[in-house]
Amino acid sequence: MIRSMTGFARANASHDTLELVCELRTVNHRYLDVQFRLPEDLRGLETALKTRIGERLSRGKVDCTVLMRRQPGATAASALDHDALATLAETCDDVRHAIPGLSAPTTLDVLRWPGIVAETKVDPDSLGAAVMGLVDNAIDELDAMRGREGERLATMIRERLSAIEAIGTEVRERRPGIVAAATAKIEERIAKLSSDADPARLATEVAILAQKLDVDEELDRLGSHVTEIGAVLKRQEPIGRRLDFLMQELNREANTLASKSADGVTTNLAVELKVLIEQMREQIQNIE
Repeated sequence: MIRSMTGFARANASHDTLELVCELRTVNHRYLDVQFRLPEDLRGLETALKTRIGERLSRGKVDCTVLMRRQPGATAASALDHDALATLAETCDDVRHAIPGLSAPTTLDVLRWPGIVAETKVDPDSLGAAVMGLVDNAIDELDAMRGREGERLATMIRERLSAIEAIGTEVRERRPGIVAAATAKIEERIAKLSSDADPARLATEVAILAQKLDVDEELDRLGSHVTEIGAVLKRQEPIGRRLDFLMQELNREANTLASKSADGVTTNLAVELKVLIEQMREQIQNIE
């Protein structure tokens, strides 16, 4: 399946009291370039996430953002640190003995004291597995979107390939008439220069002209490239670089065709051919 390098995906998941969100944004790039925005608690997953994304995507600039926040209404599990509580009680007794008359701390004062109440930490292994699964889901959605966009690009390319084939057919059909018209002009020019035209010279001039106007090889190569592009579009692998190379080959034949043009119609057809190739080239820059 043809895939575009441009896409966006968002996936959500829950883990204990946490809400996890992953966003993937991709644009075209010569190679695979992955950038992360992760909470500090998830920094250790960056290498594993990069490997996972690299297993699914071959090209493109990828921005991966993972957000982690507590679910609305959820409270963190907590527990009293009894050792810290005993230390605080001893310290309070010492202060009251040193400074008689001080009031005892309230329960709320004690709970607010740093270290007395500790939140139960989420198991890092289970959290890591949840995040990896979340990113997998986001990649699945991204892959589907890039596939849909890729098919749209393939349809556009095939339409232009058909137009290129039509131009090639028209140029080939016009060629005998163009050569005949150019030959007639040479004959007329030689006749004006000399009433007794040399048949050998005329034959030589006609042969040179025919060689200059001969575009059969260019049209054959043009058709061959069109056929190859159609075959590449059916491949189940990344094809962007190969298509980009074939666009260069098509453009080379179009330039040669334009240089050999001997009439306005063929020149216009060569220009239209280059426009079609450029339209394909621009879109192919987005294909993986």
